[in-house]
Amino acid sequence: MTSAVQARLDPEKLIEQACELAGSDDFGDDDGWRDNLDRLVDDLVAEADLSPLGVEIAAADIVVPLRNRLQITGWRAAHPEVADERIEKPIVIMGQPRTGTTILYDLLTLDPDLRAPLTWEVDRPFPVPQPDTYDTDPRIEEIQNQLEMTEQLMPGFMKWHPMDARFGQECVRITAGTFCSMIYSTQYRLPNYAHWLMYEADHSAAYRYHRKYLQHLQSGVPGQWLLKTPAHLWQLDKLIAEYPDAILVQTHRDPLVVISSISALMAHLQKLASEGASVRRTAGLCAAEMLLGLERGMKMIDDGVIAADRIINVRFADFMRDPFATIKTVYDRMGRELTPVAEQRMREHLSANPGDGGGNRYTWADTGLDADELREKVRAYQERFDVPSETLR
Repeated sequence: MTSAVQARLDPEKLIEQACELAGSDDFGDDDGWRDNLDRLVDDLVAEADLSPLGVEIAAADIVVPLRNRLQITGWRAAHPEVADERIEKPIVIMGQPRTGTTILYDLLTLDPDLRAPLTWEVDRPFPVPQPDTYDTDPRIEEIQNQLEMTEQLMPGFMKWHPMDARFGQECVRITAGTFCSMIYSTQYRLPNYAHWLMYEADHSAAYRYHRKYLQHLQSGVPGQWLLKTPAHLWQLDKLIAEYPDAILVQTHRDPLVVISSISALMAHLQKLASEGASVRRTAGLCAAEMLLGLERGMKMIDDGVIAADRIINVRFADFMRDPFATIKTVYDRMGRELTPVAEQRMREHLSANPGDGGGNRYTWADTGLDADELREKVRAYQERFDVPSETLR
């Protein structure tokens, strides 16, 4: 099986396939994407326990970002003015996974004065989206059909992690084009790749590519960017270096609940592609990553990389208790007005999508981790940000 997987995921063949799809072989700047791709493929073959279906999914998860990269590079070469597009004061929602980043992001994307990268245009960025067809582009239906196919393969996944072609997409889907992205270690069991990503990878290059992607999209449909991914927390210094005027919103929740929930979500997601995926297999890596993210975030503040008062902190408990009090506080801190139109859209969405989509699909016991030991390790974080402990399921 290993040799068959290796043959199907041969980087040269996948690159050739992407070039045929894009009609180009110009991948743009050398930001390390080729070495990153080799590393990813090596670990997909050696570590991921891919099923036959998983092999095909992995191939697509490589070819599509390559195709997108080629097309964006080609458009940029033909339209050099795109490089002059300014990304000003992007609003960046970050924080640990399962801390309310998604629902907060989904609500803020409903503000017509903000511009989120939508799933359909991130997955199919070429040709450049246009204002007059932004809501009717045929790519919307194409991507929606693909998402619904995922739901058929993993029944219930959409309830756990709602997705829609018109929803805002995460930045890790953009940086996938550098193959330096947490999206891969989330979707597949890749402990070595994950370690490289946390400690060795050049994320500066990934953020430069991220800017190019946003410039490409906004050359067609402009606006103030609203961005989101928990992965920013691990690389906050690189984010700030690329977007020094970014407005930062960090969500907070009991880290043990986060570890339990994200371990279960990752196990469920990895079952689509990998043999033997389980919560216990994902939990150790999840815990290590979560602890590292919390420690890095606090250290960057302590070291003066970023001023503590620059971050708009949102506690999950406060949001759940009174969502619109929290949203209005966020808008006040951003110096923005929450218009009646935006608020009404948000209220309608929240009414149609209540509660924690994870429900009771995960329990702490599934992780096999020591709660007392981890509670002690996160104590400093909880005390600094006044994050209450929750009852573990």
